[in-house]
Amino acid sequence: MSALAILMCTFNGARFLPAQLSSFAHQSFTDWRLFVSDDGSTDETRAILARYSNSPAVIRDGPRQGFVANFLSLACDPAIAGHYFAYSDQDDIWEPDKLARAVRWIDGLPSGVPGMYCSRTSLIDEHDRPCGFSPLFRRQPSFRNALVQSIAGGNTIVFNQATRELLMRGGSSAQVPSHDWWTYLLTTAVGGQVHYDAIPTVRYRMHGENAVGSNVGWDNRLQRLKMLRGGQLKRWTDMNTAALTPFRSHMTSENRDLFDLFCASRKQGFIGRQIGFLRTGVYRQTRLDGLGLILAMWTKKI
Repeated sequence: MSALAILMCTFNGARFLPAQLSSFAHQSFTDWRLFVSDDGSTDETRAILARYSNSPAVIRDGPRQGFVANFLSLACDPAIAGHYFAYSDQDDIWEPDKLARAVRWIDGLPSGVPGMYCSRTSLIDEHDRPCGFSPLFRRQPSFRNALVQSIAGGNTIVFNQATRELLMRGGSSAQVPSHDWWTYLLTTAVGGQVHYDAIPTVRYRMHGENAVGSNVGWDNRLQRLKMLRGGQLKRWTDMNTAALTPFRSHMTSENRDLFDLFCASRKQGFIGRQIGFLRTGVYRQTRLDGLGLILAMWTKKI
């Protein structure tokens, strides 16, 4: 058994996959193995993976139910063993010390405490040219933040066995908006620890629909505002709270009270909703996102 399992999901990723695989080979932390769930690629993706010889990949067919189900199918598979687990997209480039930085932080946690490492990303275009950085989050990761915001790109996340056990308890069929947000929610809900590294460890490739995920620029801000007005945040929150409810007894007493108040506040009228959310202390990381949260509270879009 390798110490770390890289959990990669692929779908027609042949164009950029070799660069990502090469970045695995150049990791300073070398005790890892690659597990790939391919969701029906029709290009050269599987052939590229089959030729990858640095650490022979375990390749299997994905559930073909979207990226969330694909990632959770790997994270919840008891046949995949390890002390650490790292999500991976198919088109990024990892910095050489990505895994080492994550493992170093996780090893500092008390035994049995759920832990999740994540980081900022640098941005590159289709030709590997630098395009800037993802937003820098300065506020402490917490359950109060996780209830209303996903701060971690899945491509940066590394988590330990204790967090992995939470994901397995939730199951591969968990109906949640994203695997990364779900991992953040579960880890913090039960009193685990999350570390956001301000030093970028991944070069996130912006191309096609991926550009929306960068959270940079006015186009993406307007897109998020449009999604809020359309009720997307409310639908996502509905999914998250429903999925979290079976974990209520596993939460810390403080987080259980917070979760109950948060859920109750969402059902109140205007005044009660504002008072309730104020009492929860939920927050988002940036001023602009904070204003968006206030707007969502006012208009019952959360």
